[in-house]
Amino acid sequence: MRLKDKIALVTGSSRGVGRSVALAFAREGAKVMVNYSSNEKAAREVVAAIEGLGGRARAFKADVAKKAEAVNLVQATVNEFGGIDILVNNAGFTRPALMLKMTEEQWDAVVDIHLKGVFLCSQAAALHMKEKNKGKIINVTSVAGLVGTVGQINYSAAKGGVISMTKSMARELARYNICANVISLGIVKTEMSEKITTDEKLREIYMNRILLRRFAEPDDISPAFVFLASDESNYITGQLFCVDGGYGMI
Repeated sequence: MRLKDKIALVTGSSRGVGRSVALAFAREGAKVMVNYSSNEKAAREVVAAIEGLGGRARAFKADVAKKAEAVNLVQATVNEFGGIDILVNNAGFTRPALMLKMTEEQWDAVVDIHLKGVFLCSQAAALHMKEKNKGKIINVTSVAGLVGTVGQINYSAAKGGVISMTKSMARELARYNICANVISLGIVKTEMSEKITTDEKLREIYMNRILLRRFAEPDDISPAFVFLASDESNYITGQLFCVDGGYGMI
C-alpha cells in the first residue's frame, strides 16, 4: 500500500473529486479526515465506504474560508489520528455571472473558498508538518485558472492564484521537507459541472476543447493525487500537474 499509515485531510470530500480522492487514499492505506460544509449525510456515506474497505475515517464539518474553522479542522485531524501527513485542498463551489453583472458577494464567496481557504488550511497543516519535518500539500486548480473562462471571472482568478500560491508555498516550506504541488483539472463529471456535461450546446463547445474527446470521471483524477501524496513524489515540489485530457493544450 502506497500510503500505509499516512494521515490525510481532504477538504470538500463529501462528493465529486474529493470523495474519489478520499476513497483512493483509503484504498492505499491512509487514514482520512473527510471534510464537508453542509451535506453531513454524504460525508458520513464516504466514511462508511472507507470503513467498508477496512480503513479509518471521520467526518468533520468546517467552512475552510473561515480561519477558526480551518484551524479546528486540521486540529481535529491531528487529535483523531495522531498527526497529519497529507493535505488536499479541494473544497469549492461556483457563483457564475458575467463580469459586468457580478456582485461583490459572488466574487468574495468564490475567492474566499478557493483561494483564502487553501491558504488557511495549508498554514494550519504546515505548522504540524514542520514539527515532523515532512508533509505533502496538494492544491487543486482548474484549466480556468490557466486560460480563463466566460462567466466565472471569480473562479478563474482564484484558481490562477492557487497556482502562484503553491509555488510560493513550495519555496517557503522546502526547508521543512514539505512538498507542495498543484493539480489542474479540466471538466470532471461532478455535481459542479453538471450543466456543462448535460446541456447539449455547452457539451459540444467544451468537448471540442478536450483532446481526448471525453469528460473525466472522478476516478480518472484520483491516481495523480495518490502519486503526489506518496513517497514516490518526494523529490517533486512546486509543480503544476495537468490532468485535463489535454484541455490545457488548446
